[in-house]
Amino acid sequence: MTEKKLNNMAFLSKALEETQGDQLKGLLLKMLKQIMESETSTLCGAAYGSRDEGRVNQRNGYRERVFETRLGSLELAIPRLREGSYFPSFLEPRRRWEQAFVNVVSEAYVLGVSTRKVEGLVEAMGAKGMSKSEVSRMATVLDEQVTAFRTRRLEMGYPYLFLDAVYIKVREGTRVVSKAVLVAYAVSEAGQREVIGVDIAESEMELSWRHFLEGLVERGLKGVLLAISDAHSGLKKAIRAVLNGVSWQRCTVHFMRNALAKGPKKLQGVILATLKHAFAQATRRDAELAFDAAVDLFRQKCPAVADLVADGRDDVLTYMSFPEKHWRQIHSTNPLERQNREIRRRTDVVGIFPNSAAAIRLITMLLAEQNDEWAVGRRYFSLESMEALKENQDPNALLEAA
Repeated sequence: MTEKKLNNMAFLSKALEETQGDQLKGLLLKMLKQIMESETSTLCGAAYGSRDEGRVNQRNGYRERVFETRLGSLELAIPRLREGSYFPSFLEPRRRWEQAFVNVVSEAYVLGVSTRKVEGLVEAMGAKGMSKSEVSRMATVLDEQVTAFRTRRLEMGYPYLFLDAVYIKVREGTRVVSKAVLVAYAVSEAGQREVIGVDIAESEMELSWRHFLEGLVERGLKGVLLAISDAHSGLKKAIRAVLNGVSWQRCTVHFMRNALAKGPKKLQGVILATLKHAFAQATRRDAELAFDAAVDLFRQKCPAVADLVADGRDDVLTYMSFPEKHWRQIHSTNPLERQNREIRRRTDVVGIFPNSAAAIRLITMLLAEQNDEWAVGRRYFSLESMEALKENQDPNALLEAA
């Protein structure tokens, strides 16, 4: 927003604080009219009614618009232009008042705010209270956007697929239950990150993940070379069943946490240093040898850790078969942790969602915003490195799903 617009908003705020009554309503309406006249003259290149050589546009009457304020409803006469359109700067933060009004109330509703509190919010904004059914109808404004985002067609290939889950609490009748939010992030063949799927399931059982992955494939998921996740048994089975032929990378961070949990506290420093040394090797062969040495080291003092390292060696080193420039981002699900923390932060505010629909609405909109940021940000991987990925992979390893 420009400095001029900020000054206008500051002036309005100050006026609202210092004056009361119908006198202020008249003053406020007059001031808003002056702002609109000034902004319209700037767009036209000339004042109203003047014959200026610098004129680039002309007015074309007015359109009526109700502007709700803490002082009550104001009838605005917004100037029209013959070419293009004009929208007052003091409404710019919300684009259209009606849309902002719906969004504010919808967000309050989706955050689990009680109907009584929503009514208080609406009244504080200078409008009339609403019934529970009216609040519910306004909340559904977001549903179209949520559905569009969750069901959109996946047109590109996605070599890297990250899968993760976040748990939330949802009310079902008189009970409060824990549910899993299944999320799929991916890196496209153009090197861009995307959120390609989100759903709510009863748990992370194989059936839940399988249904989720099948939905991605039906929407066009293809070109998957590597799936990255933790070692949840249901998820692993679903990946093998739906994405047959795709390599699997076990999250190295979760793997090290599992190893530390199985070892005695006095040896945790040794366990962590040994595994970090193995992952720091320059080639997969060297890393495999380092893991074998770690198994021998742990065999006598902590056999449970030795078994974990031996069984997980190949799965945690899968990433080393891909371009080295990608290793840092694909060896774990850590790149998703920041977004997952944001989901948890927002869902913790709610505490208990009134239903699954409210939960999926909020979380999907959070992920959609993140997806927009990634779309306009820098590429996650360069096009050159993505081309190298294509050249180094066997085409038969690709998942070509309709």
